[in-house]
Amino acid sequence: MPRLTEALVAHAADLRYEDLSPETINAAKTFIMDGIAVGIAGSGPQVPLNKTVRDSAHTLGSGCGTDARVWVTGERLHASSAAMVNGFQIHNQEFDCVHMPAVVHPMAVVLSSLVTAAEQRGGVDGKQLITAVVIAVDVAALIGISGRAPMRFFRPAMCGALGAVAGIAHLHGADEMTLRRALGLTYSHLSGTMQAHVEGSPTLALQIAFNARAAITAWTLANHGFPAPADWLEGQFGYFQLIEGAFDTRPSLAALAAGHAQIEQVSHKVFPTGGAAHACLDMLRELREREQLRIEDIARIELRAPPLVRRLVARPYKADMETSYARLCLPYLTGTMMIDGQVGLDAYSPEALADPVRAEFATRLHVVPNDCDDPNALVPQSLVVTTTDGRELHNHRDAALGSPERPLSRSQQLEKFHHCLDHAAYPFGSARRAELLTVLDQLEALDDVRRLVDLLIVEAP
Repeated sequence: MPRLTEALVAHAADLRYEDLSPETINAAKTFIMDGIAVGIAGSGPQVPLNKTVRDSAHTLGSGCGTDARVWVTGERLHASSAAMVNGFQIHNQEFDCVHMPAVVHPMAVVLSSLVTAAEQRGGVDGKQLITAVVIAVDVAALIGISGRAPMRFFRPAMCGALGAVAGIAHLHGADEMTLRRALGLTYSHLSGTMQAHVEGSPTLALQIAFNARAAITAWTLANHGFPAPADWLEGQFGYFQLIEGAFDTRPSLAALAAGHAQIEQVSHKVFPTGGAAHACLDMLRELREREQLRIEDIARIELRAPPLVRRLVARPYKADMETSYARLCLPYLTGTMMIDGQVGLDAYSPEALADPVRAEFATRLHVVPNDCDDPNALVPQSLVVTTTDGRELHNHRDAALGSPERPLSRSQQLEKFHHCLDHAAYPFGSARRAELLTVLDQLEALDDVRRLVDLLIVEAP
């Protein structure tokens, strides 16, 4: 059987814009737009740790000329530091897209690294960016779907970095030898464990930031000829053996052979929460609207879900929980859905987090196993709501809203886009929004990615 290592390197080295189908190009543009919007929202005052990350990045070195900028606020930093800050902004509210089968957030490390690398290099056009994103998501997702054990390390950050450096190599027109070095050096620089997730720590988003920085750093070293481990993926202490523990590359090899672009399998996040919570929240919202339910009408909620859902979001409500914990706390999120009819970027105010009604309602949610034992599956999920008058209401999802099976409409995508921009650190006026959307919709015609970054920077009021 061929090895995935060589197959991914050949794919990343050989793919060209002309090879992409219209569907693949459209998917890439859709999720570039989504990732940029989420990164803009992530700059906002509702994430107070942004200042800590930006201030820390400044101490690591700032510059001008060929360096890069922080989205929205516009600080000029060394490229690796700019990628770090932008990566943190994309992931710090759990609103960035996800490749469900791989359990990878494919655009957080990827988009922050690629846009930064394109800005640093200069002269990178929209077609090159689209192709680099497709390559990066292929590498990240195909490594991710090969994993067969419960996650111990934070796969979105690690797989994202490996994909990102493959995309950066494409932007630079690198030969296969340089690409191999870049991947090997990135593997040596990976970081991030599931401990931050278990604790609901804001360090989770920082792990994305660390790996965005790593991709830029590893590329720079590889481009200057520094040697690297060659068997970084399937070697004795390569990624699969050491990080995943159990793996099967056959599905990934089959997807490559069939020409299936993984960007077409990416799902929108409809709520700024852990992706494992989405199917439950969607089912509950539908029942709330259909049955005209109020929070006081519900005696018990039973969610039947795969083990990964229970592991990621079935954590107990805590009276003093941080926002980063609440985003991954399904008992809090279900109460919020019943009260507000939505879970948006405003769902984590101090008042909401301390709400005694939400705290009491959290005791009514029970998450139990279903028949799925796949350690990486987020669906299927089933919901049984018992009302105070004795009725049992049922709902089921084989796919979450926003997934390829249930994609968002253009109007829903734009609703999310504007919701995100409403939460930026500095106001985005209607003219700037319209111009940004035009550039993103016509990305293949863009002559230089630096012009896109210009539109992501606004002046402080």
